[in-house]
Amino acid sequence: MPTETECDRARRFQSLFERYTGESFAIHLWDGWTWNWPERGEPRCTLIFKNPAALTMLMEKPSEIAMGEAYLAGEIDLEGDIFAVFEVAGYLFHTPQARRKHVVEMLSFIAAETVKRWTKGGPHTLRRDQEAISYHYDQPAAFYAPWLGESWAYSCAYFESPDDDLTVAQTNKLSLICRKLHLQPGEHFLDIGCGWGSMVLHAGAKFNAYAQGITISKEQAEVARRRIERAHLDQSCRVDLLDYRQAPKRFAPFDKISSIGMFEHVGVKNLRQYFATVYQMLKPGGVFMNHGIARASRAGNGWFARALISMPMLRRASSSLFIQKYVFPEGELATISEALRSAEAAGFEVRDVDNLREHYELTLRAWARGLQANALQVRQMVSEATYRTWLLYLAGSAVEFHRGDLIVYQTLLSRSNRGYSGLPLTRRDWYQKTAGERRGLVA
Repeated sequence: MPTETECDRARRFQSLFERYTGESFAIHLWDGWTWNWPERGEPRCTLIFKNPAALTMLMEKPSEIAMGEAYLAGEIDLEGDIFAVFEVAGYLFHTPQARRKHVVEMLSFIAAETVKRWTKGGPHTLRRDQEAISYHYDQPAAFYAPWLGESWAYSCAYFESPDDDLTVAQTNKLSLICRKLHLQPGEHFLDIGCGWGSMVLHAGAKFNAYAQGITISKEQAEVARRRIERAHLDQSCRVDLLDYRQAPKRFAPFDKISSIGMFEHVGVKNLRQYFATVYQMLKPGGVFMNHGIARASRAGNGWFARALISMPMLRRASSSLFIQKYVFPEGELATISEALRSAEAAGFEVRDVDNLREHYELTLRAWARGLQANALQVRQMVSEATYRTWLLYLAGSAVEFHRGDLIVYQTLLSRSNRGYSGLPLTRRDWYQKTAGERRGLVA
């Protein structure tokens, strides 16, 4: 028989969650007591509170940063389907305090994790952007390898079927971009924010282009150069450590340019400069593919979306937001309409806009599964807090793409040459593999 104390606990939680309509879940407290919602059935996920302070924090002052920090510190743990946890958290964040305060009495909560502060220079200066990118991307390469897969691509994949292998889906994405660009043998191609070199390698090996990549992550540049050397593509592929704003002084104009997953780091106030710089680096008649995340034009309800889209005065995240604080310092998201206006102001003609939102949810879920499946290996390279940070960010972002609070677009832009766009009349070739692609995957 449950004790009076246990019955009182159950009544309090039942009252708190009486309007909850999401997935089944359970709450497990530090003294071994567990409560299920609904009372019968197997919970999809379980929130484990290691001490009273953690539960008090969530009831008294629930926020994404407080919950995230408690998870990183081990004060809160999660079991089961991590994606289902976000429904429970979202419900608590939007429940009036008067209904929450009856669950526990107020106790002090002290966050156990601190974060590097970004104080050198103003937002999106060359130095500060390099530090922010290094913070995220200069984790040991071996940390990313187990869950990114063979492609080493750290951006939205392209799934022809939800059951596609991640490596196949990433290769689909690289090929689709090359075909959208109408990339031809012998053309000079630039990939801005090239990561570990996947796009550069693919363009060189499968489309016989002269491919140049630039990144401001030292770790990524070193890995990309080693991959190029192993693939024996030194004569056609190259990666340099360079900010895109410095590239026009280094290179002659290119036939084709791509930017995949870098756009989010530019800063909204710098969008016109970004597109104007790319326009300057592109030959007349050249084509540019901008592949990046945007925020929905409507106000997002999800807490991870709000963390990603908050900026200065309106959009830039404050230090109280989890992703900005622990994952992507300085990251900002524009709407697609803002991006298109800036591109057109720079002189570009918009040729195509493709929404791949569902594909990014599938990608993030695959990454999260891969990270969980390789948890033992990953934890030998990075701290427990780092492992938990990435798992929380991947799962939370997948939920936001599912809701439509976050969207990823492939935007095809051309620099007209007296009316010549550099593109064919139809999209027929976009979905037909070339002979080079059929020769297998890039290692």
